Amino acid sequence: MPMSIIYLIVMLVVICVWFILLKRPIWESMGVSFIVLVAVTGTWNHIGDYIDAGLTTSLLYSMVVFICMSGLMTKTKIIDGAVNLILALLGKLPGGAGYAAVVASGFMGALSGSGPGNVMSTGVITIKAMKESGYPPELAANVESNASYLGNMIPPSSNIVAALGALTAFWAAQGVEDTMSIGSFWVVCWGCSLWFILSKLLTVFIFCKYYKIKPMEADKIPNIKTTFKENWQGLLLPVIILAPFMVDFFFNNATAFPEMAIFVDRLGKAGAKSYSSSLLFFVAGIAAIYAVIVMLFKDKSKVSFNNLVKMMSGSAKGIATTVGTCLFGYMIGAMFADIDATTELGLFLEDLNMGKLGLAFVIPLITCFMGMVIPGSSLVSIFGSLFISLFYAQGVDPVLVAAMLPCFCGVMCGITPPLALGMYAGMSIAESDPGKTIKNDLWWVAGQYFLEVIVLLGWLPIIGL
Repeated sequence: MPMSIIYLIVMLVVICVWFILLKRPIWESMGVSFIVLVAVTGTWNHIGDYIDAGLTTSLLYSMVVFICMSGLMTKTKIIDGAVNLILALLGKLPGGAGYAAVVASGFMGALSGSGPGNVMSTGVITIKAMKESGYPPELAANVESNASYLGNMIPPSSNIVAALGALTAFWAAQGVEDTMSIGSFWVVCWGCSLWFILSKLLTVFIFCKYYKIKPMEADKIPNIKTTFKENWQGLLLPVIILAPFMVDFFFNNATAFPEMAIFVDRLGKAGAKSYSSSLLFFVAGIAAIYAVIVMLFKDKSKVSFNNLVKMMSGSAKGIATTVGTCLFGYMIGAMFADIDATTELGLFLEDLNMGKLGLAFVIPLITCFMGMVIPGSSLVSIFGSLFISLFYAQGVDPVLVAAMLPCFCGVMCGITPPLALGMYAGMSIAESDPGKTIKNDLWWVAGQYFLEVIVLLGWLPIIGL
């Protein structure tokens, strides 16, 4: 057995014992596994290099910015109105509350980057609306949990930042200059996400037909005019976040969009590149400032220095947990690269001669299992470039694989029993029967898995590729 497999088993065992049995925080579990791996591999003299590699990864700080933004969005409630507006628009359809949950929770999940946390926040609204319109409790729980975890693969989720880092590392290993802009990568991620959103909507449609679910009761549907009047400011938030990345996409595809050439010529190549590299930092800040301005007009009493400090301090624990987990993930990834463990593991998988079809079926299963104990962003940080290279060797576009990393590393693991944290969160709100919820959830898991395989095989057109 290759030593890389033994190291991987050691890492998984340590995390399982520390996180599941001892019930310690996941960031602490990742840190302990890092120390144990250093001891097992005898690389104490390089530990400073591994720490330096983790701390000097610029994308780590981009994650901090987006996590801070998402915390502020949650506290200011700026997007609650967007959820109600979606309910107002779709509530009149048979099963409309379920469609609203897919759209609203997917978007919210992209902002928060936390599947279970999003279920507990958005689910309070959507699960109640679904149950009131005739959804069985187990179905309502699974619609919400699946939609919330889908947010992990939708920009601006912080998982996308980790995937971009993996793609950059892959190009560096190939000795090729990475010419893909951040905006162009985000467009591909949206292109992949679109198929999964459509699949979730189709699954809701099928279940609504099966259970003969009716529209929401008229008195339970928010008034669209009132909701829009009171919450229209929140609808500008997606534009503020997404527009700069679309501009970057057009800048870097001036041949296909000649009308943008004049701006590219004025900026120059260096200017366009600087604009692209700074996007992850300034966009989140602008969105956060906008949220504060909206709150200022709605309730000036809530906008004070002390209140803003309290909002951010309330999110500090989540920020520290996520950043700490990702930091240790980068450190483990640096150690694996230093001892050639990722290379050895890659050669081992290549020797199995699975081919493109085999990889498409096996890799999502492996990541689903590992993702139950290793956070998706850390999984991408440690193994992302390896997965990209394996698929690349079989002729798969590396950009497609990178865009799919947040999907098969951070989505299915959260909805697959027995450690489906999103499902359990939805179950607690819906008060559904565990057995029925798990049986219903398996249909969603199967649909998610086979669509992952289909996309990885390149059988569907993806916007941006």
